[in-house]
Amino acid sequence: MVIIIITFSFVEFEYGYVPDDNQVINKHVANFNEQVEYDVIGQFISPEDVERLKVEKRHDEILSADNGAVRIDDELINLGKELFYTETFGNEVFLTDILGFIDGPLGIPNIMKAILSLKGEPTTNLRVELSEDVTIGKKSWKKGEKIDTGLDVAKGAITPLGIPISYSKGRVRAGLSCAACHASVDLETGKVLQGVPNVDFDSGMLVALSTNSAAFFPTAEIEGIQDYIRDTNRTITNSKGEKAVLPDPVAIEEVVDKTFSKWPKGNFDTSADLTPNPTQTPDVFTLGDHPYSWNGFSIIGPFKGLSTFNNKVHSFNSDTLSLSEHSEVLLDIDKEIFIGTILQNAANKKYRYNTESGMKPSEFLKTVDTTPNVPGINEGVKPATFPKLSMVAPNGSIVTSIGSEVGKENNALSAFQNSLVPPVYKPKVNSETKAQGREVFSRAGCISCHSGRSYTNNKIIPVEEIKTEPTRAKSMKGIDKAFGDPLMYAPNTPTPLPPNPKVLRVPIEQVEEEQRNLAFAIDSNGGYKVKGLIGLAFTAPYLHDGGVAVGKNGELGIPGTVMKGILPDPYNSLKALIDKDLRQDVIDANKSVSELTDVHVEGIGHEFWVDRSTGFTEEEQAALLDYLLSSTSPEE
Repeated sequence: MVIIIITFSFVEFEYGYVPDDNQVINKHVANFNEQVEYDVIGQFISPEDVERLKVEKRHDEILSADNGAVRIDDELINLGKELFYTETFGNEVFLTDILGFIDGPLGIPNIMKAILSLKGEPTTNLRVELSEDVTIGKKSWKKGEKIDTGLDVAKGAITPLGIPISYSKGRVRAGLSCAACHASVDLETGKVLQGVPNVDFDSGMLVALSTNSAAFFPTAEIEGIQDYIRDTNRTITNSKGEKAVLPDPVAIEEVVDKTFSKWPKGNFDTSADLTPNPTQTPDVFTLGDHPYSWNGFSIIGPFKGLSTFNNKVHSFNSDTLSLSEHSEVLLDIDKEIFIGTILQNAANKKYRYNTESGMKPSEFLKTVDTTPNVPGINEGVKPATFPKLSMVAPNGSIVTSIGSEVGKENNALSAFQNSLVPPVYKPKVNSETKAQGREVFSRAGCISCHSGRSYTNNKIIPVEEIKTEPTRAKSMKGIDKAFGDPLMYAPNTPTPLPPNPKVLRVPIEQVEEEQRNLAFAIDSNGGYKVKGLIGLAFTAPYLHDGGVAVGKNGELGIPGTVMKGILPDPYNSLKALIDKDLRQDVIDANKSVSELTDVHVEGIGHEFWVDRSTGFTEEEQAALLDYLLSSTSPEE
């Protein structure tokens, strides 16, 4: 390890593992770009439609980038694959210099030592030695003890999936790309399963072990930030020119660490609502599965909202500063207090705000920010609606690599994700069982929601109807107060932005107003989208909170599986989703652990039973399970 550091101390470098095709199990992709040739702000245009437009002499007009058209071809999809593994949009600065992701007891030397000890063999759970004693909440570890991270390392790789490493200006940094959460490794072959969620990635604990986890305080359990004031002399000037006091960095760090340590493995909280409601990491077999995100907020925009979702993942989810312009309206926290709270204990002294400086936190941030014209510090541009948010940019910024075209990377990621198909479900299910299961699927009414190629009707169901845990559904409540018109830049807009960039209005009329209101909890308590079922065999546990989990030997709930390092079994977990008695056992197991109820992980709701209580036999139930697991995966 020492040799590596010395070798790279004189040069800048970036490295992220990208598997070759022969290192990927589900390398066969859907013929997305053969079925769809263009996306025009969320409307797919087929090759047949392109020919028709040529005949009608409307081709140049409709399929122009000035009209919002994006050409979907192999070049765009291949770019998306590379970005899926390596693109961070500069989030290594936030994660390393502000959050302190690798400055705590999980340093780069320890991570590299753990990888080298694998001797080229793969793992789905990189166990890393701690460099110091640690206590978080009720959990304690000693220096030298190894902890589970859930990070996946492919056979022969020298970095974990989705953790690009870079070195510049005297500092090693670690970033986060899509693959850290949305890809995993097959232990039998050491190859990569693209689009399969990393169900044991312990992101909550890794954030809690960071030196400044308070940088993610908007997702923690905090009733009022003023409750953490300990020293009234730590004053700043707020955005109204008034004197204000920052919360104590130790006190707020404690409560944030305590919250994050309760997240189940495989879950992450992306909602800035000061309420802990982590959700299960979704798969990215995305074609036809719109709207996106568990509550369906990515409901408009390019690729039927998928590019809106990708943008959110790489903005607020990895750079909370991107919402600083809107913290007042969304969280009732003054912008200066918001920024000061995030920066006051930054890992790198360069980014650490000191109340004695006499500067406002926003003024200090400008002195260290390499992207001063963008909300937050990730690489990107201001949204077309700035300073307002919008349904197509509800996160404060548009991440994009400067020198590229606006949003090109998000669109490329969308094209790649839409081309992915899950791995093959290996258990053989005969045609008679499939036919019986398909008949039960229809007779039980499952098909009324889970219909079509992707097994979804693409609707958001009100939380009162679906009855799943409600807090996440309303996590965006009030955001409409910050909304402007749904505008976006034309996809051929260069960066840095020219003086008068082409701005387009994103059509929202094609989505029912009720659905838009549910997505953003406008005049409602929100809802949850009807999840597509493609890749069902590779996405256990189930429901948005991941609470429906049963192990291969009948281990119940999150306490019996994920919390013990046991992977949920897809067959048994899916049975718990439709079997009333088994589900109650799972719910009881989840509720027996206060840490899970504290973060609203229960596995309740979606009470659509296919069991004896609704007149179905055990044989019919088993046939339905076999049908669902096999029909939602490709055949060999």
